[in-house]
Amino acid sequence: MTGPYPDVIDPTLIGSYAASAMSGGGYVWDAVLGYRVWCHPERGAADLEDGSDYYYSFASFADALIFADHTAGAEKPLALIVQEEYIDEPSPGKYRHVKKRRVAEWQVEFLSRPRRTPQTIPDFMAPDAPANRLAILRGQV
Repeated sequence: MTGPYPDVIDPTLIGSYAASAMSGGGYVWDAVLGYRVWCHPERGAADLEDGSDYYYSFASFADALIFADHTAGAEKPLALIVQEEYIDEPSPGKYRHVKKRRVAEWQVEFLSRPRRTPQTIPDFMAPDAPANRLAILRGQV
């Protein structure tokens, strides 16, 4: 890991992932695919896509942050992550273990949670899990 957030799993694939991705959710992460900075012409970014928003991809959070800080109309960086399994919460406090690959954009701060291990989701779903199940995801239990 370089800097405050993890390195990407394969820097040679930066920019090759589909623009569409899930947004947030899932509670756990397996790997970082890249860091994205979205640019908005209506907020002052250069109009490169006929008025539509667009993004730049980066292999490190540090590079994404520098770009965002020096580019008009840019958002703060997001992490593009992959979840090989994740936790769905279809209604508050009701959880379901999903064993399906999913790519999502996350706030980079969510990467401060430990990476998913083989026990993370089973421990979270266990009947004897602590009342604050999120403590498991935060590595506090």
